[in-house]
Amino acid sequence: MRGWIGLAIIAGIVYYFATETDKLDKPINDIKSMFTKADNKLDSMTGTKIIKIDKHIPQVKSEIRERLSTQESRELDRVFASNESIAEFKTQYCNSSARHSVFSKENLQFICDKI
Repeated sequence: MRGWIGLAIIAGIVYYFATETDKLDKPINDIKSMFTKADNKLDSMTGTKIIKIDKHIPQVKSEIRERLSTQESRELDRVFASNESIAEFKTQYCNSSARHSVFSKENLQFICDKI
């Protein structure tokens, strides 16, 4: 029991220093820069970039397509053309007041919820 209390006190102290003071800002920034340097060094050594492959998108696309009309389905293909177009769609249409010329309000909300 004393071990758990000690651990809670230590966690509280670390949380206090991380949120209420600037004592841990420099060590956190040093660690972040170390990881950034390592990532840049790995990129330069291999000549390749690490690209995240999202296997979730094709499954989501098929789920969404089930409830769309033909015209909406064609528009969905344009939206899911690349990761950049998906990100652009999210920023432009996935807020509470956004309207889309092709998607109905319910389908637009469904798409935004899925992606």
